[in-house]
Order: sequence, then C-alpha cells, then structure tokens
Amino acid sequence: MTDERTTAPPGTTAPPGAGTGDDYLERRALRRGSAGWLLLTGLGVAYVVSGDFSGWNFGLAEGGFGGLAVATVLMGLMYTCMVFSLAELSSILPTAGGGYGFARRALGPWGGFLTGTAILIEYVLAPAAISIFIGDYVESLGLFGLEAGWPLTLACFAIFIGIHLWGVGEALQFSFVVTGIAVAALLVFAVGAFMEFDASGLNDIKADPDAFGSNSWLPYGILGIWAAFPFGMWFFLGVEGVPLAAEETRDPARTLPKAIRWSMLILVGLALLTFFASAGARGSAAIQDAGNPLVEALQPDGEPTALSRIVNYAGLAGLVASFFSLIYAGSRQLFALSRAGYLPKSLSLTSRRKAPYLALLVPGAIGFALAAASGNGARMLNVAVFGATISYALMSLSHIVLRRREPHLERPYRTPGGVLTSSVALVLACAALVATFLVDVTAAFIALGVYVVAIAYFGFYSRKHLVAKAPEEEFAALAAAEAELERN
Repeated sequence: MTDERTTAPPGTTAPPGAGTGDDYLERRALRRGSAGWLLLTGLGVAYVVSGDFSGWNFGLAEGGFGGLAVATVLMGLMYTCMVFSLAELSSILPTAGGGYGFARRALGPWGGFLTGTAILIEYVLAPAAISIFIGDYVESLGLFGLEAGWPLTLACFAIFIGIHLWGVGEALQFSFVVTGIAVAALLVFAVGAFMEFDASGLNDIKADPDAFGSNSWLPYGILGIWAAFPFGMWFFLGVEGVPLAAEETRDPARTLPKAIRWSMLILVGLALLTFFASAGARGSAAIQDAGNPLVEALQPDGEPTALSRIVNYAGLAGLVASFFSLIYAGSRQLFALSRAGYLPKSLSLTSRRKAPYLALLVPGAIGFALAAASGNGARMLNVAVFGATISYALMSLSHIVLRRREPHLERPYRTPGGVLTSSVALVLACAALVATFLVDVTAAFIALGVYVVAIAYFGFYSRKHLVAKAPEEEFAALAAAEAELERN
C-alpha cells in the first residue's frame, strides 16, 4: 500500500518527519506540453465569452448606461491590473495551483487555502449556472424539440466532461473552435448593430429623482455605478483562470504571460463593441431586462431577422465555450488543492490519459445537482462572483507581498507598474466584493456559508495533513528555508 502520510510545510501542524510514497506525484501527473500560447489565449477568451452574449445588460437596470459604462471601465481596469500581476506570478510558479500557489507562498497555508477555495466556488457555480442558460437557449431555438430541464443539463455535463476525460489537448482544441465561432458572431453582430446605431438610445432610461446625483446618464445616481460593478465584471469574469493550465503548457514561464495579456486585450475589445453596439442599436431601456440582449438589439420590431438568428445560435456556442472551459479550470484548481492535501487526496488521481478524472466528475456532479435543484442561474452566478472577488483581492495582495518580501526572486516576466498596478487591482476588488451585497445579499451569504464550512474543514483537519512534495508546497518551503538561512 502506498504511504501517503505528509510532511508539514512551514506554518502547519502536521508531525515532522513524515513523508509521501515515492509514486504519490506519479499518480497525480498531468499531460505536459499540450498547449501553446494560442490555445491558452483561446482558453482565456472561452472562459468569458458567454458574458458578452447575456448577463452584463442587467447592469443597465442597476446603473443605467452611464453607471454601467463607468463600472465596466473600472472593472476592466481591475482585471487588466490583476492579469498583469498574474502574468508575473505565473512566470515565477507555473503550476496547476494558479492563484492558490501564488497566495500559498506569499500569505502562508491559510492564505493559499482561502484563495483556492474562493476560486473553486467560482468555477463550480459558474458552469452550473451556464448549464441552465444553455437549456433555455436550446429550448428557445427549438433545437430537436428539446426542452430546458434536468435531462438536458445532465447531457451537457456528461458530454463535455467526457471530452475532458478524453484528454487536455483535444479539450482545448474543441474549446478553441467553439470560441472562434462565438467571437466571429460577436464581430458580425457589432457590424449589423452599428448600422442601426442611435446615440439618443444610450441614455433613454428614466432617471430616479430620489437617487443622489441622478441624471439622464446616471439614472440611479452615483450609487448605481457601484451596484453595476458585478455586471461590469461579466465582460471579463474567468480570464484569471489561464494560469491553471500551467502544468500542461509548453514553456509556461514565457507562454502564460503572453496568453494572459492577449486574452485580456481581446476581451476588452469585445466588451466595448458589444456594449455600445447593443445599447445604441435598440436603446438601453429595451435591453436592460432581456435574457438575450444581442438578439433583442437586432429585432426592433420583435421579428427575427437572418442576422438575429445567426447571433442567437452563436450565443449558444458562446455558452458552450464558457461552460466547457470553466469545467476545465475548476478541475485543475481542485486537482492542485487535493494534490497538496488541502482537500481529500483521492480527488487528484489522474487517468492513463493524464486527466484528473475525479476532479472533473465530483464538481460536475455537484454542479448538476445545484442546477437541477435550484434552476436559478442568476443567483448561482452571483455566488460565483462573490467567490471571484475574494480571490482577486488575495491574488493581488500576494503580488504586493512577494514584491516587498522577495524582491530578488527570479521573475521571467515583470508586471508593468509593479506594486502600484496590483494595488489598484486590490482596491477595486475589495470595492467589487462589497458591491455584491448591493445586488444579491442572499447570494453573498450563501457564498459566505460555503466558505465557513470549508474553513472549518481546513482548520480542524486538512492543515495538519498537507503534502510537502506538492509543487506549491515545495515552493513555499524553499522560501521559508531561504529566509531561515538569511536570519542565521
């Protein structure tokens, strides 16, 4: 029987002197060198692209065109600053742990666990929500006479998890193709919508006279900008997952920073095109509550057109791309946390094709159960946003701490602006976290409840059973050893 006892990394309370079996990491190995920068750039866009087709427009009901525009600019700034920070961190520690690994070295085991758990909340809840939206799209399009419901949701999870189990190279290629279709459709939509553009429709939402600072551009006042933060995030939510592919990437120290930067550049362009084209073609008031705002923008009389049908089908492609890629991200974060002992170690076992099969199947089962039981995709997305904002704050803080505490650490890529850049991301992430309470208090407290349970598990059990051989733990242990040598 394999000995899977653990050696305690610095800051933990596991008994010293224990170790893991020689084959522990061999049974938990991913397929290396499966992705280059182009596939990873596609992965970064895939995480997010469904947010261009739906969801962001509900921010118009919170802040109006001006409020959502300001919120989108601020959230775009937050993501830009954060991904530049992540590009540096991923070049330092290119492992599947992503944000957990960065925070582990900078903030210790507790910081690593809190960051990894927040990311996991995001990547388990978001696919569950999107599976519901896929069902709604399939039903509205009348595809094969299928109706939204648990059988269709189950089919989504079964088919797309099956592709992931086949292999990471095949999975990323599939994601790249579907994402390409969705992005092409967004560009076609923008051309068609701008042909109907009318600037007077941008600020056609009636102003609330009781809101402080309200006017035609800020109908819900200054507070409306803050309330629109979570919806401005939907243009970028998920792009931070690119580093999770580190162990399956060719030359990750160079490839990851390049892919992260290109992903963000493409997403900023798509956000600007989608936002202005949609509101200008039909008016902000007409699309603020639409489940399918891009299609609504192309149907001023409510009658489908050839272009609106194309965009409608492409919206389904965008949902599939995001659903598929978020399953990938969630499995890699769970894999890394499990491999290091933060979660049950069996969850990090890999198959002959080097796929973390339990890290794919377990979150998939949880996501399906949540989607089938609740049917409330919007609330699940709000819970995901809450988890995301916590992770953003902690990852940005990790960059600041490592820059201050370990200035001589080898950095193949350095963040432009240094700690100023990550400080901007930190402040805006904290503001976005508070804003989630303005939008959906229930979702925020649900996320807090999950967080409390996870913290109890770590505090009472798993922090005493961490695996020192895990790459993220070895990296942190090396830092502690170097610091000890300097003190002596």
